[in-house]
Amino acid sequence: MAQRRSLSQRRAALEAEWTRRVPRVPGTDLVRPGDIARPDALDSAVAQSWARSLRTVDPARDHAPGDAVDARTRWAESPLRTPVLELADQLRGVADGSGFVAAVTDESGTILWSYGGPVMRRRAEQVNFAPGGRWDEPHMGTNALSLALRTERPHTVFSAEHLVAALHGWVCYCAPIHGPDGRQLGVLDLSTAWDRAHPLAMSTAMALASAIEARVRAGAPAVPGMRLRCLGGAELVRAGERVRLRPRHLEILTLLALEPEGFTHERLHFAVYGDRPVGTSTLKSEMSYLRRATGGEISSRVYRLAHPPACDAVELLAALEAGDTGTAVELYRGPLLPGSDTPGIVTWRDHLEVAIRTAVLSSPDPAHALRYGEFATPDIAVHEHALRLLASGDPRRGIAAARLHSALHG
Repeated sequence: MAQRRSLSQRRAALEAEWTRRVPRVPGTDLVRPGDIARPDALDSAVAQSWARSLRTVDPARDHAPGDAVDARTRWAESPLRTPVLELADQLRGVADGSGFVAAVTDESGTILWSYGGPVMRRRAEQVNFAPGGRWDEPHMGTNALSLALRTERPHTVFSAEHLVAALHGWVCYCAPIHGPDGRQLGVLDLSTAWDRAHPLAMSTAMALASAIEARVRAGAPAVPGMRLRCLGGAELVRAGERVRLRPRHLEILTLLALEPEGFTHERLHFAVYGDRPVGTSTLKSEMSYLRRATGGEISSRVYRLAHPPACDAVELLAALEAGDTGTAVELYRGPLLPGSDTPGIVTWRDHLEVAIRTAVLSSPDPAHALRYGEFATPDIAVHEHALRLLASGDPRRGIAAARLHSALHG
């Protein structure tokens, strides 16, 4: 109870200081431009941030601007994606166990990934503390993410230390994430209600950010910028340029990416050709070509990628294994290499389809069914599931109903 009173008193003092420092035009909710009081009453980093923020941010703003579609593209290409997905269990555990919402941004302050329990997730969505939301200082003023981005140091921002009044019910703990070359890649944030502030939360945020950095260093590829896209289509991009590969080579590369332990010659031969009467020299020729195309990234005794490229199907599998349905549906763009009848690809395609469909149908979040339903238009059960979850007044019911109608009568 003593801690609760202390927090209440701190919040009340901050609210009063915020009101004093950001006076309103009489009779309105508007802040007078440039009207800010002396900067010595609060933490200097916060006070300086307030002074900068008032040039571009209205403290009455009720949510962060942003673009969720753009965030999906950024997340697909981010060096933080694989490390964050690998640590998803720990991040989800912190969020579920302590009533926090966890978020990871890129270097611009755009949230790329987030997860929270039901209560904090709803609060986060109301202010667009979600993928696509812009939380840098010019867009959302003083907050822990914007301070960590600007200073490249950990920061805590409590209640009315936030410039935006809609965040006065929050406390946020944030730590920067750096790449192997020291460049800032983004930040990790843990946020909760102000009265759930915890002295260990900052240590937890810093430890998780360090764990992400370690995985970034460990997974830095020898061939920078190589990415394999094989959900709903197929292409290999290397250093920003598309690598010209035949469908067979993309199939083999996909199998190697999905099974990093590698294949013996006999097992890969069967995965590619099945029971068809194809000589062993054919696969050897395909592998030689693929080795040249990827810069010698494939070992020969056991066919294995020395440095696997970033791959959307691998990331989808990691998200599903971590129980992160939200990330899985954001990654999904359709079946694995949909035009392929290669036995190994067909097996993996079926595995991924069953896994993501089951996760969607088990999720209580209608957004998951709606997102997956974009690429599963004939799936009656998915559209019915979305309709069951959506409230009667939710405008998204129209989308789910139209898809269900098309599936039933298509």
